[in-house]
Amino acid sequence: MGILGGNPKDQPLHYGEVFDLWSFSMKAKGCISIYRAYSYHAGDKELKNILGDLINQAELESEECDQILIHNGIPSSPTLPARPEAKLEDIPVGARITDIEIASLVAADTAASMAACSMIMGKAIREDIGALFGKYHATKAALGLKILQLNKEKGWLVPPPLHIKRPELVEA
Repeated sequence: MGILGGNPKDQPLHYGEVFDLWSFSMKAKGCISIYRAYSYHAGDKELKNILGDLINQAELESEECDQILIHNGIPSSPTLPARPEAKLEDIPVGARITDIEIASLVAADTAASMAACSMIMGKAIREDIGALFGKYHATKAALGLKILQLNKEKGWLVPPPLHIKRPELVEA
């Protein structure tokens, strides 16, 4: 059997995998905190549902990454303190994050997370790590599609300049 053969879960992590698992867990914990804050600011029910899905996914990611780290004798990233609940009507208008801002921020964050998952998959040498981040990538792609559809339906999408006029083809 070649180097690092057998069950991938019994193989050591390389330093890049350790850093990626730890960083991804830390990012997920930050997302849990900020997405909860966004959910207090959000007024749109569909947006609140997507934020709930994003929070659930971030909780799963931090838990799974932390389990791998702990199994390998590496301390996990710190958990952030729970954010106190707030009611939308108690947030002053000037301090409120609008639904369009929230939708734009979570769309960009989800796209960046997919790129991070791809990068981690590409440098993983343990198959279980690559597969784990492949799963996260697929889930984030599905959530990203939901966010895009919501942004289009609500008129919140701010597209880059659209190329509408097409040049006329000249036949030779």
